[in-house]
Amino acid sequence: MAGPGRDRVVKLLRQLEHAACRCPAHSNTFHQGSPLTCTVRKTDYAFEMASSNIRYGGGVSREIGMDLQNLGARNVCLMTDRNLFRLPPVKAVLESLAKSGVNYKVYDNVRVEPTDTSFKDAISFAKTHSFDVFVAVGGGSVIDTCKAANLYACHPDADFLDFVNAPIGKGKPVTGTLKPLIAVPTTAGTGSETTGVAIFDYEPLKAKTGIASRAIRPTLGIVDPDHTLSMPERVAANSGFDVLCHALESYTALPYHKRAPCPSNPINRPAYQGSNPISDVWSRHALNVVAKYMKRSVQDPGDVEARSSMHLASVFAGIGFGNAGVHLCHGMSYPIAGNVKTHIAEGYSVDHPLVPHGLSVVLTSPAVFNFTAPMCPERHLEAAEILGADVRQVKLVDAGAVLADTLRHFLFDLQVEDGLAAVGYSTEDVPALVKGTVPQERVTKLSPRGHTEDDLALLFEASMKLY
Repeated sequence: MAGPGRDRVVKLLRQLEHAACRCPAHSNTFHQGSPLTCTVRKTDYAFEMASSNIRYGGGVSREIGMDLQNLGARNVCLMTDRNLFRLPPVKAVLESLAKSGVNYKVYDNVRVEPTDTSFKDAISFAKTHSFDVFVAVGGGSVIDTCKAANLYACHPDADFLDFVNAPIGKGKPVTGTLKPLIAVPTTAGTGSETTGVAIFDYEPLKAKTGIASRAIRPTLGIVDPDHTLSMPERVAANSGFDVLCHALESYTALPYHKRAPCPSNPINRPAYQGSNPISDVWSRHALNVVAKYMKRSVQDPGDVEARSSMHLASVFAGIGFGNAGVHLCHGMSYPIAGNVKTHIAEGYSVDHPLVPHGLSVVLTSPAVFNFTAPMCPERHLEAAEILGADVRQVKLVDAGAVLADTLRHFLFDLQVEDGLAAVGYSTEDVPALVKGTVPQERVTKLSPRGHTEDDLALLFEASMKLY
């Protein structure tokens, strides 16, 4: 092409170039020595999917000895808790290690709902020995503790708060290489075998926080549904509520392209990025599985199909929320768990007051989703329909109320405590609960609806009683 036509095309291309976003994905104009930054967009323009490799199948944990041989492991750290150490899941793993001649040491002092103190104890154990592979057998508490032990053993000079999420910690990116970590989940809830997140109680503030980095996610998650058959009824219920809220929160989270700031370097893009088209698929599917199988898995511990399905749902939701993130239910749950006074959770072998994580998350869910619905009512209404509501005549303006009522019925059928008051809280505790929620910016900023401290107070008050 030549002449005036070519000149018009060149002029148009130059106009488009000047109008275009200068972020790395949309510009081929790079300057050596200058950081790659979004100079036009304030919010992000991309999302990144990351997950552990997952192996699923009944009895598959018997393969772990061969996996460790294949990794060339010479000195393995196996982490669990004292109760699990006596149960079939750990026995199956230890038998596999013995059969393959793998050298290992056991740390069984993991605390259910870990704290900074219990994390540091596990880290000290890991630093004392020169482990080349880590294995976690247990629920989210065990897997998260093992992630932290691996991280700090591989960064021996780091201060504990270096990698802890801001504003509590410094939130530094993890730049060093970690040892392989194989996670064998024994509960169907946290999805920790898929994510780069480790949650703990930060005792000085009486609130949960965590470490979030793709670098700490397990190398392999071995998902053996046989292990779920040993879960007590209430453990199965509370684990399932975590799956339910992972799916609901990640599906309704702020969209990734509305999350700020736009990172100046890909290493600064957070693990929790906002809802996105790929995470949506996993979250929606997890919600469908929960709707079909959760009640069965709780009401009949011997229902292998239901318990196996919930184990997979935990993985599905883990992949979804591990990349999209969660928001207010989880942000508000951390002070609920961290400020527990006297509540003793049924089905848990612990020597301290405990509001299990899944319970602390789900107790605020009716109030939270009634609050967030105006920002994406179609998604809230779709969730209500998946959970069994008849939404054919429902207006979008009523999406929040319908989802809240659907959740209340779901929780009532599963005999959930009647709100925060039933686990030891009163309206006098609301200021402390709000104070513990404020630092949870890593998740609360992903709420699709902005909120103030007064909004949080109203949500806690509305959650004192459910039925």
